[in-house]
Amino acid sequence: MAKQNQPPGLAVWLGLADNSFTSQKTVKFGDASAVNSGRFYSILIVAVLVVLWVLSSVFGWVKPFYWPTIDGTFQRLVKLLGDGFRNVPLWEHVGISVYRVLSGVVYGSLVGIPLGFAMGLSSVARGLFDPIVEFMRPIPPLALIPLIILWFGIDETAKIFLLFLASLFIMTIAARSGVSSVRVSKVHAAYSLGASKLQILRHVILPNALPEIFTGLRTSMGVCWGTVVAAELVAADKGVGSMIMIAKNFLQTDTVVLGIVIIGLIGYAIEMLMRFMERRLIPWKGKG
Repeated sequence: MAKQNQPPGLAVWLGLADNSFTSQKTVKFGDASAVNSGRFYSILIVAVLVVLWVLSSVFGWVKPFYWPTIDGTFQRLVKLLGDGFRNVPLWEHVGISVYRVLSGVVYGSLVGIPLGFAMGLSSVARGLFDPIVEFMRPIPPLALIPLIILWFGIDETAKIFLLFLASLFIMTIAARSGVSSVRVSKVHAAYSLGASKLQILRHVILPNALPEIFTGLRTSMGVCWGTVVAAELVAADKGVGSMIMIAKNFLQTDTVVLGIVIIGLIGYAIEMLMRFMERRLIPWKGKG
């Protein structure tokens, strides 16, 4: 009888029915763990957008704004996959953009996480670096392009450094927030058991700060993807952002749309990967 009352697996996967965990919830509003996947509505909105694109291609409903037809965009995609863009394969444009973004995020994390930990644990570090972090954080990376060109020229270092700055202050604040969120009772309990400062840092502070750090990583990845077009404006001849800007100069709107779609899809895939890693590496998130 219990098996007969269980909802179909497809309905659970689509988020149209509660799974075995959420079905036991008596109060759901305000409890984030009771929210289902909502995959059905995700699929629905994608399908609606595609249908609207098809209809706009047939009836031209997007005037006065020019928007490429879906068949023209598909033909351009086939051409880009076969011939590349400006004699450079499409996968190479995508690969160099992914490399630049990941490099910026990794370097920003390597510097920003220790800096955030220092600011959260040391009055001296907070006093030294807090004015700099809070001053630089609101400045958009676009405003730094002229200085970066003066400092590093127009080679690969300039592009990665711009993305590094876009990631650095996000990771610093995320790490500092993670340290500040550690319950002092856990620290006192560790001290009472004879733990050293290094053990407290490794076994108490770091695990409690990891959820905030992962949130910072996801935010940093999104900001860097949003900045990659600006980074590739710095005299780049490869990359999705460069492809978009060059196509814009030749009024190739279909190529521009494809570039935007590629950036969105890769960003979405990275976000899904980060969520999966977060569930696997930080199973204690939200559990006190």
